[in-house]
Amino acid sequence: MTFEKHILCIGAGYVGGPTMAMIAHQCPQYRVTIVDINPDRIAQWNSDVLPIYEPGLDELVKATRNRNLFFSTNIEQGIRENEIIFVSVNTPTKTFGTGAGMAADLQYWEKTARQILEHSTSPKIVVEKSTLPVRTAQAMERILNTSQNHVRFDVLSNPEFLAEGTAINDLKNPDRVLIGSRETEEGLKARNTLVEIYANWVPREKILTTNIWSSELSKLVSNAFLAQRVSSINAISALCEKTEADISEVARAIGTDSRIGSRFLNASIGFGGSCFKKDILNLVYLCRYYGLEDVADYWEGVIKINGYQQERFVRNMLTAMFNTLSGKRICLFGFAFKANTGDTRESPAIYVARRLLEEQAEVVITDPKALDNARIDLADARGTVHFVDDPYEAARGCHAIAIMTEWALYGELDYARLYRQAEKPAFIFDGRNILDPRRCFELGFNVFSIGKRPLTHF
Repeated sequence: MTFEKHILCIGAGYVGGPTMAMIAHQCPQYRVTIVDINPDRIAQWNSDVLPIYEPGLDELVKATRNRNLFFSTNIEQGIRENEIIFVSVNTPTKTFGTGAGMAADLQYWEKTARQILEHSTSPKIVVEKSTLPVRTAQAMERILNTSQNHVRFDVLSNPEFLAEGTAINDLKNPDRVLIGSRETEEGLKARNTLVEIYANWVPREKILTTNIWSSELSKLVSNAFLAQRVSSINAISALCEKTEADISEVARAIGTDSRIGSRFLNASIGFGGSCFKKDILNLVYLCRYYGLEDVADYWEGVIKINGYQQERFVRNMLTAMFNTLSGKRICLFGFAFKANTGDTRESPAIYVARRLLEEQAEVVITDPKALDNARIDLADARGTVHFVDDPYEAARGCHAIAIMTEWALYGELDYARLYRQAEKPAFIFDGRNILDPRRCFELGFNVFSIGKRPLTHF
């Protein structure tokens, strides 16, 4: 079969895999190839058990794989044979040198840029899909423009705005697609090529075009604003617990204000995932680099509140359970950073589990999709940790249940049964406010919800 376009994605992770699967599904006239240096990951993409869980992803991949969607470890061949290359490699926070703990670590991105340069024999459109600091495209252009064989490269910014757990719907029905380019004749031509790809299923009015620097910065700012809302409502939840206000009622009241809106106003144990913390730290580093200390302090406060909320959750458990957790068996319902994903990166559950172990508690973890990642995350933890698939078995004989992830199934369990098999007095710490606290209290539990008055039997 002859394909109209040949598209490559370097990086088969949470962004590259679903995004390319959607392009392949919506554009059967294009050949889409995903490559990665990890052979095990590629083998999983080619198997019946994909390396990531995302509702609807299995069906999408099965409908397109080996038709116009292909997975490979041959990165060099992919670069040679494709004219459009999405770069979706990992850009973690630096752990060394200048900017350690804040700046983005761009070593994998730069290695990829140099690979593209080395193996390209024809013109390429290179698309930044990873979340990158503003003006990173300029560095990529400088690397690519050292080509000795006069190959032309045009660099575009096309940040992703999908959310794990709803990624497939976010890709199919996006709020917007953002494409940034150089505002030169060649840059605009390359940008229009990418616009035409998305226009196969996205309405034109939802495809926004900007200069390349605005596009790069917009991704960081978008995540910073969303995280800011989470930290804001969580900060108020602490005040609610002191004043006996109810955070759910406060959130409903302010959420009806059209200037504010209701989204991201659910108080919780805090945000996690691969983006929020990393992107805000990157933004803080950029602000400090440009001498904007007050701006940097403002955004760094969002991260501090998130850490404060997680520590506050543990301290509330300690205080409620008679100031000692030593020898007590505590069950964590959920370990993924949010429902409908197996991703545990920066999950609040990691922090809570480690803190409970520091307090010499015995920790039992259950999660429908994230247990394998939980084992990896806690492989070096000191103390007693159990990983149990069945939530009833996990909670058996426990002194407390702590809800860490808002999986729907945790709201549907038989809490009367859970109470019967619990150690007494029995505690529930609802870190996601998904339970009816009054009903759980009437069953016999002592209930501590985020931003609500505790309901106790003593």
